[in-house]
Amino acid sequence: MDNCSALHVLLMISIMPGWLGGDFIISKKQHEIRSSEISHRSHLRVRRGWIWSQIFVEEEDPTPRKIGQLKSDYDTGDFTIKYILSGEGASEIFKIDEYTGDIYLSQRLDRELKPFYILQAQAINRSSKQPVEPESEFIIKVQDINDNAPEFINEPYVSSIPEMCPTGTTVIQVTATDADDPMFGNNAKLIYSILEGEPYFSVEPKTGIIVTSWPNMDREARETYLVVVQVKDMLGLTGGYSATTTVTISLMDVNDNGPTFQHNLYTFAISESAPVGTTLGRIMADDGDVGLNAKMNYSLEDLEESSTFTIQTDPDTQEGIVILAQPLDYETKRRFVIAVEAINENIDTRFMSAYEFRDRTTIKITVTNVDEPPIFYETPYNWKVLESAQIGTQVGTVYAKDTDTTNNAIRYSILKSSDTRQMFKIDPSNGTVYVANLLDRETAAWYNLTIDAKENSDEQLSSSVSLDITLLDINDNVPTLSQDYQPYVCEDTQAGELIELISATDADDPVDGHHFYFSMIPDKHINPNFTIRDNQDNTASILARRSTFTHHDRTHYHLPVVIRDSGSPILSSTTTLTIRVCACQPTGHCPSGGVEVSLDVSMQILLGLSVCLIILAAELLF
Repeated sequence: MDNCSALHVLLMISIMPGWLGGDFIISKKQHEIRSSEISHRSHLRVRRGWIWSQIFVEEEDPTPRKIGQLKSDYDTGDFTIKYILSGEGASEIFKIDEYTGDIYLSQRLDRELKPFYILQAQAINRSSKQPVEPESEFIIKVQDINDNAPEFINEPYVSSIPEMCPTGTTVIQVTATDADDPMFGNNAKLIYSILEGEPYFSVEPKTGIIVTSWPNMDREARETYLVVVQVKDMLGLTGGYSATTTVTISLMDVNDNGPTFQHNLYTFAISESAPVGTTLGRIMADDGDVGLNAKMNYSLEDLEESSTFTIQTDPDTQEGIVILAQPLDYETKRRFVIAVEAINENIDTRFMSAYEFRDRTTIKITVTNVDEPPIFYETPYNWKVLESAQIGTQVGTVYAKDTDTTNNAIRYSILKSSDTRQMFKIDPSNGTVYVANLLDRETAAWYNLTIDAKENSDEQLSSSVSLDITLLDINDNVPTLSQDYQPYVCEDTQAGELIELISATDADDPVDGHHFYFSMIPDKHINPNFTIRDNQDNTASILARRSTFTHHDRTHYHLPVVIRDSGSPILSSTTTLTIRVCACQPTGHCPSGGVEVSLDVSMQILLGLSVCLIILAAELLF
């Protein structure tokens, strides 16, 4: 009977936490019975004598220790059998005592990097150098511990829901992951909870779904909520890890407010000489809603006469503009009392009755005949105009009235000290302000003018009003590189390495902020040396496309960079970067003077001509 069929080796497992180990040795009697069976089956392959039990090694334990044993039932302790271990990590991570068969762990293991190791075991007779058993394979499994904290993915979290939505409305789902083993214990079992945001919102502990938990949340009272959600591993038990994320939740407007006048009575005064179409003033019914839900129409009900005045809705401010519709006569009628009604354009009876979407007030209009300066019926004036407005564009109209019985005309003018650059002009007869010079928001974003109104009379009574004009930005500046980049490429640079990180700037000021796009000039040929990767965060990376740049072959390269903004219309610029080839220091730094500058013949001729011109100019001067 040969040694290969005579010996049987068993892997002995050391006592470990959570595992019962022991010596498993096949007795010689059992071996003789199995050998007898094999002898009757001489044409069958000899059955292996190895009996392997899986070894579990806890990760992150730095202590060198025994984790198991290889043992032959012929091992009498005289060291005639040599044990050999091979495979993944053998000799480096796992070492074996060739005399006793003890297996030792010498390094800290990380399950997240490698969850198990496959090794092979041999038992060899030291004298004959022959194996006493066929080579056998076994697995050492790395047992997980809770050494990873959960992490939220897909941040940042932003969501919006309609105001007044019912309790239990789904807002958003937050999701976290844990690198620990989900199949072992509770290390990767996650549970969600809310740290900030109650009692308005709650979160489903297992799914991370955020729902409303407060009825009738009102956008007009509070528009934005910041909800802080915490996730814990180990089902939230003590000793686990946690992470937090913030969810920004906005309430979308619904039509749950009607117009409301702040005063029961509004009074206006107008000169009897005021022409038809004159604006007496503006009234405003407040509406807590926004957008379409805040739009309203005004109507007049003249309690004494009809059609003397009309009212129009300003589409931008939703104010009611009261306008003179018929000529006035101070001697005939000096006072008007008119009812005004404001009603929402869009009515939603889910939240209020139809009657609640309207309100009424009264305006009292007095026709004046007093010798006093002209009266402005709006003070101060606040206007907006695009910076691209052409010369002659009408910005707006100021209104001042002479309430005297003499019915003196009014002349308007702009105080020169308030508009020293004469950017605007005013029609002296009707107060219409026009653009008089090219505007540029990047030079001046707003103007504060003083408008004078003077009567054409012997007294020349006058008054003034402040007019604030804000320039609205347009996309009229091209994006440019944020600095003068001096990129260089080292001679030992490899393909894919970062050469330079660039960013851009733009003098414009878009509402949503800048977003720049970087690219190369479109060409049918791909640049063999460099490429540009847009990082989608207003920066771009210049990367080497190939390896082995040499200063001897070429001292520099030109790389055009195209930058586009996100404005309307889209503007772009092209800047050519000069990338120098440098014999860099070991740290990757290019020392000053490390790049030689060679002048070709044409450049030398140009410099020579420049010197000649300078000398000639000097001779002419002297």
